[in-house]
Amino acid sequence: MSVITEIRVPSDDFELGQILSLEQASAIELETLVPSGDATVPLFWVYEPVEGSFLDTVERYPAVNSVTEMDVFDDRTLFRMDWDATQDYLFECILEHDGQILSATGSPEGWNFEIRFSDREGLSQCQDCCENAHISLKLTRIYNPTDPEAGPWYGLSEPQREALTLAVRMGYYDIPRGCTTAELAAELGISDQAVTERLRRAISTFGRYALLTPESAAHVD
Repeated sequence: MSVITEIRVPSDDFELGQILSLEQASAIELETLVPSGDATVPLFWVYEPVEGSFLDTVERYPAVNSVTEMDVFDDRTLFRMDWDATQDYLFECILEHDGQILSATGSPEGWNFEIRFSDREGLSQCQDCCENAHISLKLTRIYNPTDPEAGPWYGLSEPQREALTLAVRMGYYDIPRGCTTAELAAELGISDQAVTERLRRAISTFGRYALLTPESAAHVD
């Protein structure tokens, strides 16, 4: 099953981070990477009004062939950069192990990437590749994408979600408990027994979609 990871990388640890200096921008957001022969052409947003010195700095970098201004708004500008990415080992490691960059945002503190891998082995191999290239990766989150059939609430029905949300808000799962099932029942207008059963089913459904892969979930049926 595919996994999605969120990582943090210092700007100095990869070439694109060095090229796109954040000294004159509050943030840079990578919109897409477009393959173009042996080059990779990123489209990226630069936040804050962009001064000519920013473009001069970018264009002086040996790996950059050109930078083109695409769209300009009050608080951000969209650029297209023709760039030879063969020396950027971060992107090489990601692509070599079939990673897909879902989002990338740079700030003065570093870059945050959201990347999808086909499985955890691919992620692990990418980590090893980056370590060998002396790239510091800090994993901030790893998770499996939700089963598409689960919908936006991990398979919970509306009554299940309502009951579970209310139980959390009223402190039913706190220690000590903040409420009883009788109090939840009164709020929901159903019996005490119905609340207990609805919460049991909600937790079972949520755990199935949030924690189990489709293969392991099949053995629960």
